[in-house]
Amino acid sequence: MSRLLGRRLSVIGLGYVGLPVAVAFGQCCKVIGFDINSKRISELLNGIDKTGEVDSSDLGSSNVLYTSDLNQLANADFHIVAVPTPIDENNRPDLTPLLSASRSVGKILKKGDIVVYESTVYPGATEKECAQILEEVSGLISGKDFYLGYSPERINPGDKKHTFKSIKKVVSAQNKEVLEIIAEIYSQVVEAGVFKASSIKVAEAAKVIENTQRDLNIALMNELAVLFERMDIDTSDVLEAAGTKWNFLPFQPGLVGGHCIGVDPYYLTHKSIELGYSPKVILSGREVNDNMGKFIADSLLDVLNNIDKDIENTVITILGITFKENIPDIRNTRVVDIIKQLGNKPVILQVYDPHADADDVKQEYQIELQDYDSLQKADVIVLAVCHDEFIDDGWNLVGSLMNSNGGIVYDIKSALDRDKTPDNIRLLRL
Repeated sequence: MSRLLGRRLSVIGLGYVGLPVAVAFGQCCKVIGFDINSKRISELLNGIDKTGEVDSSDLGSSNVLYTSDLNQLANADFHIVAVPTPIDENNRPDLTPLLSASRSVGKILKKGDIVVYESTVYPGATEKECAQILEEVSGLISGKDFYLGYSPERINPGDKKHTFKSIKKVVSAQNKEVLEIIAEIYSQVVEAGVFKASSIKVAEAAKVIENTQRDLNIALMNELAVLFERMDIDTSDVLEAAGTKWNFLPFQPGLVGGHCIGVDPYYLTHKSIELGYSPKVILSGREVNDNMGKFIADSLLDVLNNIDKDIENTVITILGITFKENIPDIRNTRVVDIIKQLGNKPVILQVYDPHADADDVKQEYQIELQDYDSLQKADVIVLAVCHDEFIDDGWNLVGSLMNSNGGIVYDIKSALDRDKTPDNIRLLRL
């Protein structure tokens, strides 16, 4: 316990972010891991992590008490909140999970406690919205009776190289004394070290612009892809040529989904608009990226029409529905935009993904996943997500899924070897 300055640690929210945090700290001290999802707790107690972020051996060896009992949190005095911060159907920040977690922490908050938020928010949310809930529920005063910190998560789902321990941790707090405590505690497990931000607002802003920058760079590539299609130029060929210059940034076009890149810019623009400034560049980039699923579907339909293909009962197989490769995460996946657009036509759609949970997909998007063995032979295959299973088998997989007469393959990420395209296949690339 001395390694954490005598502090007793809890982690609230055991998803893609919170679980790796809890397990990492649990390797050096006892941690209370709290989640309101009792099914999730049961799985973790049985050594199962559906997110795939933590190995079962690490779950078993880490000293974490997995619980849905709020009273257990009272045994801690250093609380890390790592719950989702999504957007609603109007692209506005949805702080419901964050405020609900704050309400829970407020019920057990004691004098001297420290609450550190890792969830992505707009600048000012921690010290305003979160603090207000904590004060109302606990009856204590922020900055006097208890203290706030903010340390933005940088978890990249499915990435086994850039992990919680190996990514430098930005930390911030209400005052210098608490900042030193937070920095020291995170330093015990984050091997890459910590960076002390000058304020909580600065740390909050740093988080949202990290992903906003990536979003805008991908938006440029996507707009170029739209432009080059009209010029009958292959985007990948252009990027390969341009990439020979030393300072050309290696971004590619594609679908921008997930819990960060497709969401964080809206947190920043929401606060900006609230303060009277409507961002131009950021929102333009978001508009481009949000429309790529529709663009891909419409491009495919145009090709079908131009070759006089009878669209009715055309079998289209979508390979992949998660927001990125080799993970089960379906949050904010933009593959559904392709599916919805194609679903407006009299085609036969079938979606296959060996990583996604069929029940989760049906509940979240009302889309039925197919088993591999139940797939009909396809006229069109859309390689939407580059899972290893798809790329390793490559054209052999395509051949096994397509009808004998061949058809169309839309390789969104240009992952298949173009030079090995079968003669009876028309290859489309973004």
